[in-house]
Amino acid sequence: MKSSADVQGSTAIDACNIRVVDPERVASVNARMPGEDDIVDTADVFGLLGDPRRLKLLVALLDGELCVCDLAAVTGLSESATSHALRLLRAHRVVAVRRDGRMAYYRLDDAHVRMLVDLAVAHTEHTDAIHPERSGS
Repeated sequence: MKSSADVQGSTAIDACNIRVVDPERVASVNARMPGEDDIVDTADVFGLLGDPRRLKLLVALLDGELCVCDLAAVTGLSESATSHALRLLRAHRVVAVRRDGRMAYYRLDDAHVRMLVDLAVAHTEHTDAIHPERSGS
């Protein structure tokens, strides 16, 4: 059985003796770090993009606006599931809507969203992911 001195000794070995290696670099990174609310909002957007069904909707919108019916047909989702996903995306300003009578046409909200989706798709098209989280071990 380990004594408290043994546990404290092993903790000290694991501890980092140097708290900041490059203080100027740390200060520079901290100066440009977005505020906590912006970090949380950005993480939320990545969470939305992390769902394959929602990402498929966004990829479909790379070619321009589409109505809910057409988006459902392209993605294979029900119209209800498509509408629900689009509401979430709209709430986070990832997509925008244009109404024409009873029809709702969706588009990517701005060039930043287009660039984000384009870059993500381009990245996966030119890399071979290992996917350790998908392996059986």
